[in-house]
Amino acid sequence: MATVTKRDLVCAVAKKCSCQQNMARDAVQSFLDRIIEELGQGNPIELRDFGVFETRTRSGHTARNPRTKETVRVPPRASVKFKAGRVMKQNVQGLATAGPQAPPVA
Repeated sequence: MATVTKRDLVCAVAKKCSCQQNMARDAVQSFLDRIIEELGQGNPIELRDFGVFETRTRSGHTARNPRTKETVRVPPRASVKFKAGRVMKQNVQGLATAGPQAPPVA
């Protein structure tokens, strides 16, 4: 199982749309930039059948440094939560029912 990079996605989009890779790269990057902008403003992103991206605020808490045993105050912060959509869940579930795959042999 190989990791898919942004470059791989750009190549796939260019091939599917029969366009140049620089046009596909701009489209993919614009799409990702827009998602980041909207999440930065606190707006959820809902992509039907794919999933929903939402920002959540994690509350502040007190933690302990394991080396010094000193208590440290961790401030509240925002994080992004993703909930998979129906089609994605079905495809991922299909992967799980197919059983574990052997790692590639070098």
